[in-house]
Amino acid sequence: MDASELLVGERTAADAPGSEVSAADRVLQVLAVLACAGRPLSANELMQGTGLPRSSLYRQLARLKRFGFVADSGALYAPGPLGLQLARGFDDGSHLVHVARPVLVQLSQQTQESAGLLVAANGQAVCLDMVESPLSLRCSFDKGSSVPLKVGASAKCVLAYLPAVQREALLNQHYGEGTPARAEAAAELQELRTQGYITTVGQVDAGVWGCSVPVFTSGRRAVAALSLMAPHQRVQHQQAQLVQATLAAAARISRSLAG
Repeated sequence: MDASELLVGERTAADAPGSEVSAADRVLQVLAVLACAGRPLSANELMQGTGLPRSSLYRQLARLKRFGFVADSGALYAPGPLGLQLARGFDDGSHLVHVARPVLVQLSQQTQESAGLLVAANGQAVCLDMVESPLSLRCSFDKGSSVPLKVGASAKCVLAYLPAVQREALLNQHYGEGTPARAEAAAELQELRTQGYITTVGQVDAGVWGCSVPVFTSGRRAVAALSLMAPHQRVQHQQAQLVQATLAAAARISRSLAG
């Protein structure tokens, strides 16, 4: 993924050229791009991903390195050791992950396929947890990975249930306001909300089938997507059963969260 894609959908008018951006916003921009990249980045890639000039970027990197949020090796920068402590704290404190984990395990055992829990964050679909299939599967998703809110069942599912203003802004950025492609994407999201799930094939990884279902908390507020992933060739004759299993698993998580 190109670094320039990592903040799609999260920049506001305050981030436009010539506008005032706070120091806190700048340092968080750097941290967000590093967190999403999945690999060390050069200063040029960080400049492209954040839109910051070199001098400002190096100031933010120095702050982040001082507190352990960023580490560097030569000319490359990556999340630092404090990120591991944050991740551990999130795992220990996330009610959503605690509730969903046993359901993910059960769904994976029942279907023999990979089950994941994803949420929207910083214009991305971020994988909070993943239970891998005991069978072979080449899939981009693992715990902590992310993709832009554009392609794939998981990304489309979390995008469909974002607040309308945020969802519309992302559609405009991805497809262009008023374009046929945007209208088609919006119609697909509406169909998803109507039927309660979406399936795709090969949109993120070649040959991988995905089914995603929204997870709700009290007040029917969508908080995540439960996704089942498998090689299309392996599941093409049992897709209906896999969809039903995913719907039932998401309903179990939603009932627990609402209770």
